Amino acid sequence: MQGDESDTGIEPYSVPTAPARPGEQAVFEEWTATPGDLSRPDPATCTSDDTSEHAFGLVRVLDDEHQASGEWHPELSADDLRTGLEFMSRLRIFDDRMMKMQRTGKLSFYMRSLGEEAVAIAQTMALEEQDWVFPTYRQPGAQFVRGRSMVSMINHCIGNVEDNIKGRQMPVHYSWREGHFISVSSPVGTQFSQAVGVAMASAYKGDDQVTITWIGDGASAEGDYHYALNFASVFKPPVILNVVNNQWAISTHRNLATGGSNFASRGLAYNIPSIRVDGNDFLALYSVTKWARLRAGAGAGPTHIEVLTYRAAGHSSSDDPSRYRPEGEREAWPGGDPIERLKLHLIAIGEWSEERHSEMEERIDNEVMAAYKEAVTHGDLASGPWPPASTIFTEVYEEVPWHIQEQREELGK
Repeated sequence: MQGDESDTGIEPYSVPTAPARPGEQAVFEEWTATPGDLSRPDPATCTSDDTSEHAFGLVRVLDDEHQASGEWHPELSADDLRTGLEFMSRLRIFDDRMMKMQRTGKLSFYMRSLGEEAVAIAQTMALEEQDWVFPTYRQPGAQFVRGRSMVSMINHCIGNVEDNIKGRQMPVHYSWREGHFISVSSPVGTQFSQAVGVAMASAYKGDDQVTITWIGDGASAEGDYHYALNFASVFKPPVILNVVNNQWAISTHRNLATGGSNFASRGLAYNIPSIRVDGNDFLALYSVTKWARLRAGAGAGPTHIEVLTYRAAGHSSSDDPSRYRPEGEREAWPGGDPIERLKLHLIAIGEWSEERHSEMEERIDNEVMAAYKEAVTHGDLASGPWPPASTIFTEVYEEVPWHIQEQREELGK
């Protein structure tokens, strides 16, 4: 016989909700973690048990005074840090310009990475060029690291004749073969199990390729997340599995996806080393990802990472976050801004200045505008030209089946 609430002290049914809603004061737990809290285990021999503290703690390298320390300090050169800062700034400025284009009817849809720029940039910089990237829609910055031109990215967003996906994917759902950047998945979550499958194939073939993938906090409630962790646990492929906890899954708070625990600790149940990292700390993100890459490259298997960050803007150009979260929440976020934090660190060590930063931003903005003007010479959203209808039959099969060929002939293309 089932006991009632008085028997157990537990409510028989409850629906988690956000700590604060519009009209209320933003609430976040105070961060007490410091850069010296957590050790850096040997990536080649580390077990899941060795990372219990890391899953429930928080790996940080930059402290509140923008100084770097601790065992996870990656000791990057000033040139590497400036490169990371420029990539993050490029992504933010690119996003801002593309949102303005969308608002003026020149793009149909757009999604920004505001507040999460370090995620794709730092983590991709920690990889090797041949590694596979299975992103969500908030990791377009990986393409900057791999060298994709902004003109090519804008061509895709517009869907003109130079769109490398031939208009067959939503704007910002990029795919780029040359950069090992796999198409963003519209049914959220599927990329996680796909990435594990590709990592298994790479291991089977003996390729020196590691696979990295990301999933949102909300999408981690999908079955694909658990399928991926189970296969990764059993077969131990070279894969880096990231849960980007940016606090919001469109308009639902992360509380609806966790059941009271954090995301990193879920990996421990699958016997996978698991780490929780400050997602707005460029140095910490780079270091943890480099550690996971070393682990995968040594044949030690997967790593599960919770990237603790904050989605500073709406989910997409179709979303109004003021309807579900309180005013001032971005300013209350204890992790700060990833670009500002790396900029202030570089200034603190004498390798940057506010003047140089302003000059860089102006240069990048000019480059983005020049890229847009070049892209529209190949066609724009309103008047085209667009990819021809015949492209619905191409680049799917190596050998076109007879019934597809018959349909193409019926189209007359």
